[in-house]
Amino acid sequence: MKIGFFGDGPWSHNAILRLVNDPMFEIAFICVRFKSPDSKLIEFAREKRIQLYIEKDVNSKEFLDKLKKMKLDLIVSMSFDQIFKKEIIGLPKFGSVNCHAGKLPYYRGRNVLNWVLINDEKEFGITVHYIDEGIDSGDIILQKVFPITEDDNYATLLTKAYTECASLLYDGIKKIQHNEVKRIAQSEIDSYGSYFTQRKNGDEVIDWNKTSREIFNFIRALSIPGPCASTYHGQIEIKISEAQFITSAPAYKGINGVIINVQQGAFFVKTSDTFIRVVKWNEEFIPRIGIRLK
Repeated sequence: MKIGFFGDGPWSHNAILRLVNDPMFEIAFICVRFKSPDSKLIEFAREKRIQLYIEKDVNSKEFLDKLKKMKLDLIVSMSFDQIFKKEIIGLPKFGSVNCHAGKLPYYRGRNVLNWVLINDEKEFGITVHYIDEGIDSGDIILQKVFPITEDDNYATLLTKAYTECASLLYDGIKKIQHNEVKRIAQSEIDSYGSYFTQRKNGDEVIDWNKTSREIFNFIRALSIPGPCASTYHGQIEIKISEAQFITSAPAYKGINGVIINVQQGAFFVKTSDTFIRVVKWNEEFIPRIGIRLK
């Protein structure tokens, strides 16, 4: 089975290893992102003597002409940043597939692992699907769901997704190879689904007028390796990387965003309903009772 591979990041590193180590697959080429080429994928391609592409426009006639000569069986995308158009999608014998760290048809779009935590979901999904001209809207090949616990944060979900995306993608391609795919149209699950936009600079600022649960979820969703949730005291930016939600915390009257208690290694901040315990933040900030955060 002759495969063209488009990828970026640890997800793609794990995926390409699975494919290369299977003697039933031939990797015709590896194509990395144009704006931020993945150095590890580039090194891997050179080490394995696999054709490497860094294309500004993968839908260009020049690039399509190269692909047509290869007579590909399948195109595989793993965290690639360009949208494939109709001609490239339909070029391979078995079409084109993508792995998405979201439970499609829900959580289409970008920064999905951040959003599931912000939205207090109790599970997240990984989906291998055919690529069509929409965004994460093609028929499902395989899907797997994983629980989200109170101890999970962006880092733990990301670590799991790095491994599980590669594993599920490999399983999906094997199903294609053996003609065992039972395609599921996403509209059969939900006519609309949901779509989430990419997060941007400024989205990381905490709104202390939200509930303790909402703020707890927000902080863990943006924790390292994310930008970390931030707040301000005057001109001082405070980056918070970990907080604890206290289920038994009583309702607390006062001004939202005010530090109401300080302990060794922690401080407590008033929210719209109770308070939250902050346990990791940038060391430059020294918390004091009565300080108001904005």
